[in-house]
Amino acid sequence: MGTEIERKFRVRHTDFLVGATGQWLCQGYLSHQAEATVRVRMDDDGAWLTIKGVTQGATRREFEYPIPPDDARIMLDEMCPAGRIEKTRFRIPAPPHVWEVDVFAGDNEGLVVAEIELSDENEAFEHPEWLGAEVTDDPRYYNSELSRHPWRLWSGGTE
Repeated sequence: MGTEIERKFRVRHTDFLVGATGQWLCQGYLSHQAEATVRVRMDDDGAWLTIKGVTQGATRREFEYPIPPDDARIMLDEMCPAGRIEKTRFRIPAPPHVWEVDVFAGDNEGLVVAEIELSDENEAFEHPEWLGAEVTDDPRYYNSELSRHPWRLWSGGTE
């Protein structure tokens, strides 16, 4: 069974991304139930269906399965009632970890969030100078919520 332990932070500035190559991602949500969200995600190389359970602290169940890209396009176009999330993801090594920095586009343009996956909620990790406030416990920053309540609407785009 899959378990994800992830901490999430705002990003103060993106100077460290100059010249970096990111990966475009598009995702939508088939279900926003309290017990689980069901996400379809595509990038330039493939597509996945992901089921995420209830978050407890920084931990939750996560199951991910590859699906045909053509199926993902249909799901995104026809079955995702809330808005899509479009973003570019940058992977920043911080051995033994990797920061995933998401620069959002569309209705969430201006939002930049960094996530780090850990093996334990209390595991120590490097805090780079560009790291801002922790938002792990703020459900507004969950991608599933951002698809329904875009950042620009509740932050004024200036937070």
